[in-house]
Amino acid sequence: MVVLALSTACGSRLPESDFEHRDRGAPSEPADRAPIRVGIITSATSPVGGNAFTGPRDGAKAYFEHLNARGGIAGRPVEVHECDDGGSGVGNNECVHELIDEERVVALVATTALDYAGAARVSHARVPDIGGQPIGAAYDTYPHLYGIYGSLAPRDGTTGWDGKQYGGTEVYRYFKREHGARTAAVVSYNQPASAAYARLVERGLKAEGYKVVTEQVDFALPNFRAVAADLKDQGADLVFDAIDTHGNARLCEAMDDVGAEVTAKVTNIQNWTSTVAEDYKDSPRCRNALWATGSSRNYEDTDEDAVRGFRDATKGLRTHSQWQLEGWAAATWFTDAAKACAGQGVTRACVDDHMNRSQGYTADGLLIPVRFERLPEPPESRRTCLSVARWEDGRGWISQGDMNTTCFDVPQLSYQP
Repeated sequence: MVVLALSTACGSRLPESDFEHRDRGAPSEPADRAPIRVGIITSATSPVGGNAFTGPRDGAKAYFEHLNARGGIAGRPVEVHECDDGGSGVGNNECVHELIDEERVVALVATTALDYAGAARVSHARVPDIGGQPIGAAYDTYPHLYGIYGSLAPRDGTTGWDGKQYGGTEVYRYFKREHGARTAAVVSYNQPASAAYARLVERGLKAEGYKVVTEQVDFALPNFRAVAADLKDQGADLVFDAIDTHGNARLCEAMDDVGAEVTAKVTNIQNWTSTVAEDYKDSPRCRNALWATGSSRNYEDTDEDAVRGFRDATKGLRTHSQWQLEGWAAATWFTDAAKACAGQGVTRACVDDHMNRSQGYTADGLLIPVRFERLPEPPESRRTCLSVARWEDGRGWISQGDMNTTCFDVPQLSYQP
């Protein structure tokens, strides 16, 4: 109810002009030289951990610094305004108010929020939110929000189709076809977002004919050793998770301790980072069984021009991650939209219109083509491609084939977010 009240309170729309530069009390610059303001909301401090959500922010900031060093957008620098929502709904609403009402940003970029409670307010204000991470259901619910992986849903204020979201089984098809896996375990926290994702994984595995072992641990006091012992007893070929990096490291350590060996410990994109050797230092066997899947090009593939550009511009970062690359891609996306609007004014409306018309966007080859289609009914099946990488000590993340040709026609299964 708080979200709805806040959304209603911000009902007045700003005039469609280059409003993004308003230096409260300072002389205004000509519009053709004024900075273009963007906002980045990140759960930089949250119950999950200090650096769990900062990757997209860091990648986007690096891109804008790189862009500004080369003249910005039609001679205008991009001015980045950050806000840490603390991982709470209240904090998220405060960030949304600060950025769209006070700072007058033209768009949000690379949003990574544990609880995107302000999403309805962003949508009501018609502020394009570009390249955000779909941690919750917001990017399949509201117009003017454009998640980094796209959406086929109507986005008319109701999540997905009649409150249900859909996902494919391409990851499970890949491991069945390429590695002959037949038994899979799914490990999650007793936390809503984690549990919802785990249910989707479980359904997908079953649809692909796997025997599925489900394991849920307490978010506050997880007993990973008990989970690892059960995985060994069940003879799991694969282990999928819906947990954070710290939890994954503890699970891997427990698996090594009890002697649980698997073909692949398949983690999510949040854990696709350069810190694997450090994070999993006490579990060498499990560490070298780590696999990651996603919808973006491996940040280690520096033979690709776009990846090399990202890596060259982020040499100053202590670590690298797939989320950083996706933050860079989100900033690229905003920039391409803003450049298309430069001749008529970089406004919220123009940027949003460009986003609505962008189909098959790849951010110079960093993303599997992204689409926003607003289908009236959910698809029963879909051809879906994926990026796959495996960790190897001494070499890092090694890509397993090309993401644009590792594709499968798979069913789309419903789940409750």
